[in-house]
Amino acid sequence: MALPLPPGLTPPEVAFLCEMELVTVIPRQRLESLELLGGPTAALFPPHRSNIPLWLALLLKRQRRANISPPPWLTPTSLSAILEFETEHSKEAFSPPPRLPPSAGSNNTSPPFLLSSTSDALPEALPYHWLELGEILLEAAPDDFEDPDQVRRLMRDLREVRTAKLRAGVAVLDAGGGVKMNGVGGMEVAEGRAFIGGVIDGLRKIGASREQARREREAEERDNGYAGTVEDDEDEMDL
Repeated sequence: MALPLPPGLTPPEVAFLCEMELVTVIPRQRLESLELLGGPTAALFPPHRSNIPLWLALLLKRQRRANISPPPWLTPTSLSAILEFETEHSKEAFSPPPRLPPSAGSNNTSPPFLLSSTSDALPEALPYHWLELGEILLEAAPDDFEDPDQVRRLMRDLREVRTAKLRAGVAVLDAGGGVKMNGVGGMEVAEGRAFIGGVIDGLRKIGASREQARREREAEERDNGYAGTVEDDEDEMDL
């Protein structure tokens, strides 16, 4: 009998979905359009740039038939600006994600599969799959970056800052508040799900034990002949 699967998407599943994102490639060889389940791909004609799914771009990169153009937000300048926003301008909220185009619902494109990782993407807006897409490109196509080492360092710093911010936001759950997760990426949600779920389960158990202790205390007071509660005393004082 198979064990029950954990709730939500796991990090490997999120990375698999990320490969459906469109990226910009610079073909070295001509390639006709391919008929796929999701529709035909763009025909490649060197040296014209084209947008194709990430999984196909990685395949062509391994075959040395195309180069991958990193999205504008995956540059040292853009990552530095985003990191500055995360650390200095906002102590709680995350950097805003890309805005959805007005035609997002009419061209069979829906989030997170938008044109947010192509060469036309916004330079200072992290898309939904920013973390996993950046790591995949740095591993598969480091020669397509101007300074891959600097990009790795900034990615690591940005990941640490956002993870710490996400964990700090969970502390408000004890006070009955909520965690604002606007702008949080798919991999960040998948990696933080276990931690956040554990905190929520712990708070739920603490709340249940407190409620049980309160009921036992009230029952003991009734058995000892005391019919009132602390709330009753406060009401009498107010009168």
